[in-house]
Amino acid sequence: MSTLIIWAMGAVLLLINIILRTRILRLEARLKELRNPQEQLAFLRQQAAKKNKIPAIKALRKQYPELSLVEANRLWKQVQ
Repeated sequence: MSTLIIWAMGAVLLLINIILRTRILRLEARLKELRNPQEQLAFLRQQAAKKNKIPAIKALRKQYPELSLVEANRLWKQVQ
């Protein structure tokens, strides 16, 4: 009986996790839509003038947390 309850609780927690993860991904996608890529490029150019690649990308991702590392690197290549 108790193992059945544990399995049921685990299934409910897994379902909640999937729902929350999906919602977070949708919110991040919406935030990316609202951001202007030119704004991100301008910020990165400003950072690149003061810093080398790694600190500039870290500053960019701190300013725009929705950016992945791959996206930040892609922007860096555009700046260079």
